[in-house]
This record gives sequence, C-alpha cells and structure tokens, in this order.
Amino acid sequence: MKTLFMGFSLLLTSLAVSAQEPEPVIKDFGFFYNVTEHTSDLKQAQFKIAFDVGEGAEKGQQNNHINSLARFINMHVAHGVNPDNIKLALVVHGSASVDVLENSFYTQRFGVGNKNQSLIKQLLANNTDIYVCGQSATHMKVAKKQLIQGVKMSLSAMTAHAKLQQQGYTLNPF
Repeated sequence: MKTLFMGFSLLLTSLAVSAQEPEPVIKDFGFFYNVTEHTSDLKQAQFKIAFDVGEGAEKGQQNNHINSLARFINMHVAHGVNPDNIKLALVVHGSASVDVLENSFYTQRFGVGNKNQSLIKQLLANNTDIYVCGQSATHMKVAKKQLIQGVKMSLSAMTAHAKLQQQGYTLNPF
C-alpha cells in the first residue's frame, strides 16, 4: 500500500510540475530561467522584433545568437504571451551566412552537419521570417538554392532591416 501511495504521489507531483511549466515551443533550444516575480503584464503583449546576427558559429556548432530567438519565444510563451502575438525576424549576414545552409550543403562544405538546421526550421514554423544578406551570401559563396527551405535571400542586410522597420519591427539590441 505504501508503494502504491508513493507511486500515486510521484504521478501527481509530475502532473503538477507539467501543468506549471508548459512545453517549450521551440524544442531542444531556447533555455531560459523562470522569473515568477517579474512586473510585466504579458497577457496582451504583442511583439514584432528583428534580430541581427552577423557572427557565425564555430564550424559544426550551434549559433547561440540564433538561439536567442528560441529563448525569446519560449520565455515569453511560458510567461503568458500568446504565441500568435510573437512575430520575429532574423537577419543573417557576415560569417553567419553559412549557418543557414541546408544540411547537405553544410556537410559538403565543412564535413559535419549543420546544428542550426533544426532550430531554424522550428523558428520558421513559429512566426519567424529569416533573411540572409545577399551581399554576404555572395561573398561567402552561398547560393539561394543552398539555403534551408524557407530562408529568404535579401538584397542586403541593410535592405532587410529597412523593410522590417517600415513594417513596424523594432530591432532587438542584444
């Protein structure tokens, strides 16, 4: 009987924990700390934010700057923001241009898989537009057909940011 009670207790505890902590929207990425005493009322919040990433990851590694978008989404949804109210854009340029290569092209070039592909696909599936700077891509020998499906080629990072600002996006300073 004691074993049955302990098992039931563990089940209730795990159900209570899972009820308090929603599943992350972006799986395996975007770790954040729960801040229960924050002063923001986020229930009605709406975000349109552009992120700028120009620094590439070490070859075969995850780009932590791109991971910031997953952190933003997971953190805000867990703290009450409706996922439909989060619209992000990622503008990739410079050495980060290779981080948006489709896995087979990345592997062909570097001999290891692209650890950013799963993250990028999840971001694309969750209200995120991703643009690669055409100037940087050309310089880094990245062709449009080599990009992860859904990543868009912009004329330049400057062009992408200007157009996003005209659409009401703010620039994330981090």
